[in-house]
Amino acid sequence: MTHTHIIGAGLAGLSAAVTLAAAGQVVTLYEAGPAAGGRCRSYYDKGLGARIDNGNHLILSGNAATFAYLAQVGAADSLIGPNAPLFPFFDVANGARWNVRPSTGVLPLWLFQPSRRVPGTRTAEYLKLLALRFAKPGATVAQALGGGVLYRNLLEPLAIAALNTPPDQGLASLMDAVVRETLAKGGAACLPRVPREGLSESFVDPAVAWLAARGSQLLTGRRIAAIRQQAGRAVALETVEGIVALAEADSVVLAAPAWVAADLLPGLTVPDAHESILNVHFQTQAPRPAGAGFIGIVGGTAEWVFVRQGIVSVTISAANRLVDRSAGDIAALVWPDVRAALRLPGAMPPVRVVKERRATFAATAAQNARRPGARTALHNVVVAGDWTATGLPATIEGAIRSGRTAARLLLTR
Repeated sequence: MTHTHIIGAGLAGLSAAVTLAAAGQVVTLYEAGPAAGGRCRSYYDKGLGARIDNGNHLILSGNAATFAYLAQVGAADSLIGPNAPLFPFFDVANGARWNVRPSTGVLPLWLFQPSRRVPGTRTAEYLKLLALRFAKPGATVAQALGGGVLYRNLLEPLAIAALNTPPDQGLASLMDAVVRETLAKGGAACLPRVPREGLSESFVDPAVAWLAARGSQLLTGRRIAAIRQQAGRAVALETVEGIVALAEADSVVLAAPAWVAADLLPGLTVPDAHESILNVHFQTQAPRPAGAGFIGIVGGTAEWVFVRQGIVSVTISAANRLVDRSAGDIAALVWPDVRAALRLPGAMPPVRVVKERRATFAATAAQNARRPGARTALHNVVVAGDWTATGLPATIEGAIRSGRTAARLLLTR
């Protein structure tokens, strides 16, 4: 029976494993860390006395690969959200609040209803999104969309969240790919979803259990130090525990971070510039904003605030400008925005600041050009990860899609 060895048990690796195991292959995952999930996982924080996610992720109903993956591992009902598209916002500068509420149909009839739009915008302004589709190669989001109330109060926050790159550097074509699969398909593709419990409970634990039930193996704390090559194929994996020899029919999915993949496969071109993400978790109770469970903040340091039981979590994307500051300084910058947005009283509660210094590749034209396809120079090795050429920025949807693409290449080899 064919045996596939998967290096890295993040979402790309898990997606590849699920696809291969469903086709009857034997799968072994090697994860250098103590648990699967990569940058999409949950853990218990002793300081806060609560279970938190290492980052916050907002899923949209148009993320087809994500929902197919969840359905396959039996976790389709683990995400929650409003029954209609709803995106609450708060402006730190003037205290204004509004909800963007796209209509569910393909026709954007909501644009003709001022109560559903960004305040102060006109219907015709939303045609600006078409500029993404016709932007010149290499054009940035700011060049394609920049300027005006709509840009400041909706398009810019969405672009920063989607690309994790400042809009004056972020590639317009990558933003267009996101819009095409969500907003351009109508409000039914824009239903916001978050995990009911946590990232691990939705994306990781069900997949690990599903794989185990089918004979697949997850080895944590198992770093792959090298891939031995001979005659154009991988013949062995080097680990601290010893050598894992590969049979003639065996394959490898390299689903590690880009810089690890480049070390293991010399000559592989990968993105080499990255953007940080900061996540700030406050131990406090708060009401769910407008029933959505999250709120976007405009004009502040905080950008997206997620409310869970006993925990308020803040995400700051494209955070290279802040990541070297102390945790205390970052929390002090963020807390006033959170208090105002959620109308919270009192002093700053206990807090945990989580820094992901290389959270994603920088979604610039130069870095996008460095993203490799799934095939490699080795006959039995493919690569997967949100940093590969998925056509999307570095997102959960891209990671899951990349794993599926890599697995299907092996299955049709």
